[in-house]
Amino acid sequence: MTALRAVILGAAAGGGLPQWNCGCTNCAAARRGEIPAQSQSSVAISADGDGWAILNASPDIGRQLFATPALHPTGPRDVPIRSVVLTNGDIDHVAGLLTLREKQPFTLWATPDIVGVIAANPVFDALDRELVPRHSVRLGDAFEPAPGLEARLFAVPGKVPLYLEGPEAEVMTDLEGEQTVGVELRAGSRRALYIPGCARMTPALRGRLEGADLVFFDGTLWRDDEMIRLGLGRKTGARMGHMSMDGEAGSIAAFRDIRVGRKVFVHMNNTNPVLDPRSAERRAAEAAGWIVGQDGMEIVT
Repeated sequence: MTALRAVILGAAAGGGLPQWNCGCTNCAAARRGEIPAQSQSSVAISADGDGWAILNASPDIGRQLFATPALHPTGPRDVPIRSVVLTNGDIDHVAGLLTLREKQPFTLWATPDIVGVIAANPVFDALDRELVPRHSVRLGDAFEPAPGLEARLFAVPGKVPLYLEGPEAEVMTDLEGEQTVGVELRAGSRRALYIPGCARMTPALRGRLEGADLVFFDGTLWRDDEMIRLGLGRKTGARMGHMSMDGEAGSIAAFRDIRVGRKVFVHMNNTNPVLDPRSAERRAAEAAGWIVGQDGMEIVT
């Protein structure tokens, strides 16, 4: 039977855990080795265990690949990575492309908007276009990011990358279009969704999630004002384009009546208390049926 095999390369949001300039409770505990450190957001997925698609290329991708034997070269330049699929243009999802510039062929898949963002920055020309073709794919169109794997991109509520934001008064945090997308993946009868950024649940998204075998979902913050309460920022989760986990408008509540095989939180900010296995928040998430993702976690469905 065909299976979907997924490996979480990085479970944390931008900055990772510990974040280099942060002394919050989680970061301090990770530095002391009391809780697991986590690298920045990325997942690898395969239908056959031989050819792999990378979902978002984080700045940590070099050490993520080193830590994942299934992605190691089997010859001088025989690498099992067939493609990179981008869900947005955030730095923590595209900066790793520059690590993959060593004349290695793979295909880059993204929406036309995000391909345009990459094309507008000449630093990404370090990726040889003859070896790394940039394929624009329209929302809803099927493509094959790795052998036996069918994928489609779909819009989810979100916002443009921070570096593309205009004046604060004009920032829109609940856009639906090509700037923030999820990835639906199928292998035979198995279906998985990867949604590392989502501003809110919509009826269309609820319908797409229904019946999925596996969902990786935005777990950025536990509560919307988390960073403000800790004195580490001035933005709410909603302002950053992310649902919180907790609360009636949060993701745990939103998934209560959606039938999903396995639900996995990814893209967790360094401040999120669920990153601490000892926390009450971790126990609450797990009691609600969620798996809290971590680097190196492998899931086969």
